[in-house]
Formats: sequence, C-alpha cells, structure tokens
Amino acid sequence: MLNTCGVLGIALLSMPVVAQSTRDRITTLETSVARLQRLLENNQGMQTDLLRRINELQSENQSLRDDIDRLQFDSTQNADRQRQLYLDLDQRIQAMEAGGGAAAAVADAGGQPGTVGTDEQSYQAAFELLKAGQYAEAQAAFGAFLSNYPDSTMRGNAQYWLAETYYVTKSFEAAVGHFRTVINDYPTTRKVPDAWLKLGYCNFELQRWDDARLALNTVVARYADSTAARLAEQRLAEMQKLGH
Repeated sequence: MLNTCGVLGIALLSMPVVAQSTRDRITTLETSVARLQRLLENNQGMQTDLLRRINELQSENQSLRDDIDRLQFDSTQNADRQRQLYLDLDQRIQAMEAGGGAAAAVADAGGQPGTVGTDEQSYQAAFELLKAGQYAEAQAAFGAFLSNYPDSTMRGNAQYWLAETYYVTKSFEAAVGHFRTVINDYPTTRKVPDAWLKLGYCNFELQRWDDARLALNTVVARYADSTAARLAEQRLAEMQKLGH
C-alpha cells in the first residue's frame, strides 16, 4: 500500500514538470510558426516589389523602343520630304563615274538626253537630271530612253525612275500607273520591291488606305530582309496610329 502511494505521489509530482515541458515546446513551436509567418510575409513583400520593378522595367523598355521607332520614322520622313527619293548606292557610283561624259553628251545632243550615244549614256544622262532635281527634264529623258531603247537591259530601272519623277512632283495618280508598270512589265528588276513600296506611298497620299496597306504588306511579306520592307513596316505603323 505504501509502495502504491509512493508511486502515485511521484507521478503526481512529475506531472507539473511534464506540463511545463509541453508548454515550453508549444511556446517554441508558436515562436517558430510566427517567425515563419513573418518570413513568408516578407518574401511576399519582396516578390511584390520584384514584380512591380519588373513591370516598371518592361514599361520603360517599351517606351524606349517606341522612342527609337519614332526617331527612325521621323528620320525617314525627313529624308523623304527633302528629296522624295532614295537611290541605290551602285546607281550613285555609276552616275558619278559617268556624269561628266553624260553631261557633255546632253549638251551635244541639244538637251535631249534620251537620244544620246548608247543606252547606258542615255540612261546616265537622264539620271543626272533626276539627281539635280530637274524632274520635268528627267521625266522627258526617261520617257525618251524607253522609246529609243526597247531592248535595253536598263529599261526596268528607267521605268522606275520615270515613276519617281511623278511621285516626287506629287502626281500620285500618274505615279501609281508607272510603278505598276515596273511590277507587271519588269518583274525581274531589282526595283520591284521599291516599286511596291512607292505604290503603297502613293495610295497613302491618295488616302486609299486598303490599297496602301495591300502594297505595303506585299513588300513585308515578299522582301522581308530589304530596306523597302523596313520602310513599309514604318508606314504601316503610321497608318495604324492614324487609325487607318
């Protein structure tokens, strides 16, 4: 009996110790849980700040891209207004090399560059007039060239520059017909992408939005890596901004 009471007494005495230990463990666990909650809250805050910063950077990046596109477009527009022409580098070199002889030939022929010497000399003489901004004279010269040299390999280019003389003088309706002639009659000439581009430009000026879009999209689809395609994309972007 005494032994039983003794054991019971010992057990009763040890219960507060066990309870205290359990309470300590609970307190420790609650502290750990609270710490984890704080860490999670801090991490959520950091994630929110990180996402906000990423969004800000993306917005800033897009803004910079828009500025670059706008500058490129403005640069193109300024160049287009100044001369309304962009000439192939090889044509510039050829014109400079043949310029002196062509000019002399024009004078010898009484100012009729479409009838001088060989087809190359006649072409270069007309091209010199175009470079000099003498558009009416260049128009007559390229027209004469096309009449006088039906077998020349330079006819496609001559037809293109003839169309340019109408475009640069804002005779857009006439220019449309001549650029279409380049596309339809001289499909292998290097000027076909440029002709499609200027066809789009002409229809843009004439406010024929569907025709302009069709021509410009044709450039982008068929001649994706060309300068003409890049310019076409810029004009399409302008049309979209204008709601067309």
